[in-house]
Amino acid sequence: MFGLFKKFKDGFAKTVSAIAAKTAAIFGAKPIDASSLETLEEALYTADFGVETTEEILTEIKAAYKKDKTLHGQAAAKIGAAVLKRVLAGSEGSLDVTTKAANPVVIAMIGVNGSGKTTTSAKLAWKLKQEGKTVTLAACDTFRAAAVEQLKSWATRLELEIVASHTGADSAAVAFDGWQAAKSRGRDFLIVDTAGRLHTKANLMEELAKIRRVLQKNDPSAPQHRWLVVDGSLGSNSIEQAKVFHHSFGLTGIVVTKLDGTSRGGALVGIYRQLKIPIYFLGLGEKAEDLQPFSVDNYVKAIFGIE
Repeated sequence: MFGLFKKFKDGFAKTVSAIAAKTAAIFGAKPIDASSLETLEEALYTADFGVETTEEILTEIKAAYKKDKTLHGQAAAKIGAAVLKRVLAGSEGSLDVTTKAANPVVIAMIGVNGSGKTTTSAKLAWKLKQEGKTVTLAACDTFRAAAVEQLKSWATRLELEIVASHTGADSAAVAFDGWQAAKSRGRDFLIVDTAGRLHTKANLMEELAKIRRVLQKNDPSAPQHRWLVVDGSLGSNSIEQAKVFHHSFGLTGIVVTKLDGTSRGGALVGIYRQLKIPIYFLGLGEKAEDLQPFSVDNYVKAIFGIE
């Protein structure tokens, strides 16, 4: 557990340092004051926690400060952490890897270009493989040049099973072939890397709908999981993107990537507040093992510098 916490802490280093740069003098042993509360407010907005969450954290810290003018920074950090835990209650996604289903469980990975969707698909397949599960990847991002080759490269490197065609191929046909291959080989999971294009493009939404229809010819319940992969560095801008995909495709989960390279690690709070869709994984680095299950406790501790 300590190792996982360290992974979170390291992954959120930029967000933590962005907050700490302003709050180093606040969350220490010294008593807080009105000036330090203003500094904390600025830091939380900078990290993209949003108006609601920032105001809730500040309101509770201010209330405690009003009762006790000797309130020190460490106590204030714990109050902030408690508020954030409450806001994120129910946000941890949990993937069942113990039940063996009659058909492969399908996880459709959805997102715009540049979100890290293809890379995350490979990392997720590797993670499930490490847990003793059998997995097939379906390279259905046939629109973007080099997307298929990118997934093939990851599959080779991580020794993963993949079903792929060529750039420009019918993505739904690849999904169908992927399901048939996973079923005939008795695989536990099929991970479908769908086409990445702007969420404003109607043809992308139609392509996603077609993939779903084709999968449901094999299994009416597929895809059982529909996860949106969002770039954490976009901050609160990713909320609108998530809303559009959710409306069109009925998302069941979120994966937030590139959090190791941004100071806006608070944005995932806004995404959850707006959509109430569970967060399954966070991308905290470039390596396969840097895709980590989302833990509210570890996230909150990393943000507020609590060991």
